[in-house]
Amino acid sequence: MVNKIQYSGKNKIAILYAIHIKKYITYAIPIIIFLLIWEIIADFKLINPLLFPPPTSVFNALKEWASTGELWRDVKASYWRMLFGFIIGGCFGIVFGMLTGRIKIFNQCLSPIIQLFRPLPPVAIIPLVIVWLGIGNIAKIFSISFAVFFPVWLNTHLGSSSVPSIYIWSAKLLRKSKIKNLFRVVLPAALPFIIAGLRTSIAIAFIMVYVSEIAGASQGIGYQISISHLAYRIDKMMAALFVLALAGVVADMVFTKTMKIIFPWIKTNHE
Repeated sequence: MVNKIQYSGKNKIAILYAIHIKKYITYAIPIIIFLLIWEIIADFKLINPLLFPPPTSVFNALKEWASTGELWRDVKASYWRMLFGFIIGGCFGIVFGMLTGRIKIFNQCLSPIIQLFRPLPPVAIIPLVIVWLGIGNIAKIFSISFAVFFPVWLNTHLGSSSVPSIYIWSAKLLRKSKIKNLFRVVLPAALPFIIAGLRTSIAIAFIMVYVSEIAGASQGIGYQISISHLAYRIDKMMAALFVLALAGVVADMVFTKTMKIIFPWIKTNHE
């Protein structure tokens, strides 16, 4: 009996392992085909290889960047700017979203102002931020926070304002205080919306990292793209773009895995 249970457990592990391998292969095949087509186009010079270098040249540029030690330095600089901006903008978005979603006076006073600035492209504030705060890290973190705030606020506002009335009535029958209602009823009910807003904001944060770094920086992935452009190093530009995309993918994966662990009942990605 024990042997059968052990055998069954091993089978389940093997099946799960096979499913994961199949999923990764399914993801890898289109990427490999894309890289092969790219290499063929570059090798046959269907497009000027100086303007469209092959993947091998991009990989060599990536190795050159890594060998100098600048790759880790630039990735670390961009990541911590993104992280600080994301946390600050996300926290403010959640707080203001809960206030405007649940308290009428805050909704009437704050929502029109926020809605006025929400359609504004975050990139458009960069010149003004430079005038106000210079080109240091504070300016970069502020611009990232500004961009992250709006999608998080909107999702939190929608989530907290659309909590089913039966939940609120049930809490009132149990004579729960408004603060307890907020943290034990409204916030859990709005969590799927909040998480969706935060996940959307990850991509926006990386866009702003890039924009803020090309506007003025001495390190970072955006900085490398900027100086590679000035030196006409298209291969290094593409390598930096690849690293920026990979950094965004890793951040998204870490976020979704973390949310699954903390809130296992909430679906955070499409599988």
